[in-house]
Amino acid sequence: MEFSCKDFKVGKCQGQKLVDCESMPLVLKPPEADKADMESLLLALKTNKDWFEQLIMKNSAVLLRGFEVKNAQDFNDIVEAFGWDDIRYVGPAPRTHVHKRVWTANEGPLSEFIYYHHEMVLIKESPKTLLLFCEVPPPEGGETPFVPSFRVTERMLEEFPEAVEEMDAKGLQYSFTALSKNDTSSMRGRGWEDTFGTSDREEAERRAKALGMDLEWLPNGGVKAVLGPRSLTRVFDGRKGRRMWFNTVVGMHGKEISSAIMADGTEIPENVVKRCGEIIEEESIQFKWEKGDVAIFDNMALLHGRRPSKPPRRVLVATCK
Repeated sequence: MEFSCKDFKVGKCQGQKLVDCESMPLVLKPPEADKADMESLLLALKTNKDWFEQLIMKNSAVLLRGFEVKNAQDFNDIVEAFGWDDIRYVGPAPRTHVHKRVWTANEGPLSEFIYYHHEMVLIKESPKTLLLFCEVPPPEGGETPFVPSFRVTERMLEEFPEAVEEMDAKGLQYSFTALSKNDTSSMRGRGWEDTFGTSDREEAERRAKALGMDLEWLPNGGVKAVLGPRSLTRVFDGRKGRRMWFNTVVGMHGKEISSAIMADGTEIPENVVKRCGEIIEEESIQFKWEKGDVAIFDNMALLHGRRPSKPPRRVLVATCK
């Protein structure tokens, strides 16, 4: 698809890469200085909605830069301009509701690295699209690096073809533990009561089951969630038949509060997990956040994370079906 839209001008950003002949992220700027206002941006998004959706699937990451996006209200207007349905976040990250469809991103300590993941990859229904808005750019660090998922699969198949096919055939089983209440000192500190929206254990079990999880209650009032079998790779419509590395093996394998094994109980070889982590990092792409930036990620095609950051940093998020 050739780039052709009078309402945006293609720009560049530091860290941008060319992947399979596509710019990631594709940077879109106002076509003229007097078209940077919110009214012009919203009109452009609504007018070119179908074109924009194709662009996100083609380039996987689109960065709106140079527009006058000032706060959560403006960001929410952008989210709603696309007309995509909302999907409630379910996962371990502590988050706070800000405005309508807008939430804070993971509120875990800024000093910690949040590992690469597809948003809500463990849940039966993951968001199709992830939108991020930089309200306060960090003085140092704090990038949101992302990784073209198909590249990880390609490289893992080159180096570990038998292990990849075995994991894909058997499927994966994950587990993680959560306390009852939120612990904002941890990037995985969201309690089960907040996660499932109830303090009633039976109701929590019902809601967990609907999401594809079984719960085991712990003596300290916390819970262990077991999920599986889950796929190692997935192929999604409209993405060139690419086989996405749609899992969180590296992020959960062998951790204190989480695990990842094959669904039949077979352990995943340590050297495979270690090398996969190296490949993911080698394939990562990152840009420096600027105030007012809005990044739109195809969650089916990209893993993303968060680099350690000096405060202050405020990035808001919305997840869409």
